[in-house]
This record gives sequence, structure tokens and C-alpha cells, in this order.
Amino acid sequence: MNVKGIIFNTGKSTIISVFGEAPWNAFMTKLVSKDKFFGNIIMSITPIPIEKFIFFLDELVREFFNNDYMQYVTFGKVAAQFALSGEGLYKSYMLTKDIKPFVESVMPKFYATYFDEGVVTGSLEGNMAHITITGLPIKHNYFEFLIMGYFQKALKIFGKKVSAKRVRSLAAGDNDVHFTYELKDA
Repeated sequence: MNVKGIIFNTGKSTIISVFGEAPWNAFMTKLVSKDKFFGNIIMSITPIPIEKFIFFLDELVREFFNNDYMQYVTFGKVAAQFALSGEGLYKSYMLTKDIKPFVESVMPKFYATYFDEGVVTGSLEGNMAHITITGLPIKHNYFEFLIMGYFQKALKIFGKKVSAKRVRSLAAGDNDVHFTYELKDA
């Protein structure tokens, strides 16, 4: 399984804007000393093996967020904001104006835009959006929270107040990952 480099570049942009370029450069020097992969130029379309991506995120959380692994949710939200808002690379996804096709068609496309394995399905029942991910080759709590945060922010950008919950988890031993999002008008 691979992740597109856009997520790495989102992290880079965010860390530089919050902490500055010098702390980012120091972080990268340490990261490259631990894994030479990160010494390569990583473009938006560069495939990053999922194990290396998770290593990167774990190191990022250790370095900048005091080992608070719930920051994976925040990172997912930042990635959505970066990609889906304003001048973001994937802002065209936000052109859908009806919530049902947004949840059932557009949200699965978000996932496929970033990852080359796993399948996302979405459904809307009343004010509850259900997102299920199957076919993931990894079991990692915080990776699941990253995706949950991304979808939560996408729904907020769409114009909904959102309460998110992870219902099932591969990392907890379930057969899939399932999130619910209670939607309210913003």
C-alpha cells in the first residue's frame, strides 16, 4: 500500500507555517538519519510506502506534538483543509451541493485520491453519514484516526457541523473500519 506524497507535503507546509522552517529542517535531518527514504525529493504524486508514511507521522507527532497521538485526527483535518479549500489541489471535489451524493460518491473518491489500497463506501441515513473502509492491509489505530479527521473536516468544509465516532476498527480486531458522522447544519 502506498500513500501519495501530497500528504507528506501537507505536513511539511503545516509544520513550517506553525513552527518555522528551521524546526522542520532539523526534524528532516533526524528523519533522514533514521530512514534514507526521506532524503529523496517527495512530490505530490510520489508514492510513499504506508510503513514509511506511518513512521513519518509517528516521528512528526513525537517531535512537534509531545507524543499526543490523537494529533493524527488533527493532521487529517489539516490535510483536508489544505487539499479541499480555496486553492487546494482537490477543491473541485467540493462542487457537489447535495449531501447524499457528497457522502456516497465524493467521500470515497477522497480516499482513492491518496491511497492505492482499500475501498471506501459511504451511505447517508437521515442525519448520519456512515463511512466504511475495507481491504486495508494495515492495522494501525492512529492511521484510522487520520482518515476519520480528514472526512470530518471535509464534511465541515461542505457546510455541516459534525460529530465523528469510530465504530469499528481493524486495529481493534474488527473486519473493517467504520466511522459515523452525525451531521447538523452549520
